[in-house]
Amino acid sequence: MSSPAATPAYRRLSVEERRAQLLGAALSLFAHRAPEDVSLDDVAEAAGVSRPLVYRYFPGGKQQLYEAALRSAADELEVCFAEAPSGPLTQRLTRALDRYLTFVDSHDAGFSALLRGGSMAETSRTTAIVDEVRRAAAEQILVHLEVERPGPRLRMMVRTWIAAVEAASLIWLDEGKQPPLPELRGWLVDHLVALLTATAATDGQTADALRAALVHEPADGAAGVLARRVVPVVSGAAHLL
Repeated sequence: MSSPAATPAYRRLSVEERRAQLLGAALSLFAHRAPEDVSLDDVAEAAGVSRPLVYRYFPGGKQQLYEAALRSAADELEVCFAEAPSGPLTQRLTRALDRYLTFVDSHDAGFSALLRGGSMAETSRTTAIVDEVRRAAAEQILVHLEVERPGPRLRMMVRTWIAAVEAASLIWLDEGKQPPLPELRGWLVDHLVALLTATAATDGQTADALRAALVHEPADGAAGVLARRVVPVVSGAAHLL
């Protein structure tokens, strides 16, 4: 006579494991719903625990839980633009944007609520967390451009592009995630090259950074393809020269 299957032994979660479990449940909910639409009961149910247990780990209630979830999401976003400093600039940007847009795609409603503001859960602390992500992304782009002491024009241009990436991501979500993500990513890479070119026309530091970057771009890469697409568009403007 065979013995019954053994029941797996119950393992009590450590404080860190339980907190991570609750935070994971909250992140999943905040990813697709605005903060005001998520209750502690929802988090407790998603984690398979009681509401008092959620309060035990987050005595500040939903606001504390939301800020912790936001900090976790911000940590993930901050590393999106980190890339090894080798290879063509546009290839590095392509990989970084793939990570960033994948995050946007998987956190659609939560991403919109986070960046649009106006949420009942928004505070000076949450605003500071979001701004920290923006600044970290801008610093990573300057690292890719190999500029240690960027002047005001170059820094403004990079921060403008980060703002454009955010805005384009929100519009993309509003438009039912169209065009396809690879097209959006390619357009954003082109956008940065175009901004660099326009800024380089009046800023020597940007011009030096752009020249150095273009040296490593292959003819069949994003910069080369963009250049060949632009030429026919502006060829009729010779009278401006």
